[in-house]
Amino acid sequence: MNGTASGFLYDFAALTDRGCRREQNEDSVIALPEYGVWAVADGMGGHAAGEIASGIIVEELASTGIPVSAQDQRARVIERIDRANRRIRNHTGENGGAGSTVAALLLHETELTCVWAGDSRIYLLRDGRLTRLTRDHSEVEMLIASGRMTEVEARASGRRNVITRAIGLGPAAEPELVTGLAKDRDRFLICSDGLTEHFEDAEIAALLGEAARASEVAARLIAGTLERGARDNVSVIVVDCLVPPPSPGEAEDMERP
Repeated sequence: MNGTASGFLYDFAALTDRGCRREQNEDSVIALPEYGVWAVADGMGGHAAGEIASGIIVEELASTGIPVSAQDQRARVIERIDRANRRIRNHTGENGGAGSTVAALLLHETELTCVWAGDSRIYLLRDGRLTRLTRDHSEVEMLIASGRMTEVEARASGRRNVITRAIGLGPAAEPELVTGLAKDRDRFLICSDGLTEHFEDAEIAALLGEAARASEVAARLIAGTLERGARDNVSVIVVDCLVPPPSPGEAEDMERP
């Protein structure tokens, strides 16, 4: 699917699958190129609770609207995540524990923002190099940061899915935020931990580096996860940023001496 917004032409694809072992899909995805917002939410709480929690997040994000600046865009998204936090907690009061991770990519002209809580991730592939733009809010990530656990040990840990921050689990949402600049031919990946449980970063880099449309890459990521057993729900969004070609009038002006 193609979308346009100020500054870039976006080629993107958003896919989600319940995986091979789960009876239902508690992940939710949303793509809003007209607002410059793409997000993955991974619900938790069992049965319908996680599905409702992640669904509330994407429902709130759907009302973001067209921002006038990157700062306005960030404020709108954070406000909606706060509203989702309150709605999930109200639901929790009636139906037991529920919560959801969220990882949202925001693009406004050349400015980018990552907003997240939990262990859903955002990656950037630029000039063939993969960079993880988010850091997991998880127990094992804290142990890695303190030097008490290696990356290899973390992948094998039985507590690798214990997260330390999520939407709906506390009185305040408290998402983390980083900003930067997007460039022509940047490729972004937003994903739930259902993907990263089965793929290491080097493998993700290789798949994102393929010269294929966003829809093809997203489909290969989902298919590869299913082939490896997909123990959890899996969601991916691939977003390519492309500078639009000049209009005929602009091209004419560029050719003039």
